[in-house]
Amino acid sequence: MPKQKTNSGAKKRFKLTGTGKIKRKHAFHSHILTKKSNKRKRNLVTTTLVSPADEGRIKSLLNG
Repeated sequence: MPKQKTNSGAKKRFKLTGTGKIKRKHAFHSHILTKKSNKRKRNLVTTTLVSPADEGRIKSLLNG
């Protein structure tokens, strides 16, 4: 049986931490930035963790 492939889109969007959690970036920080406040844009820069409800689906995409 052939090997499972890792999902290329997920590979580019998510990183695993040392403890096995999944890091992600915030959306809405790529364009139309003039109408967003500096505080909002600054908060969108930081990375955050994926919700526990979504972790299983994303791990299955990453593990291949």
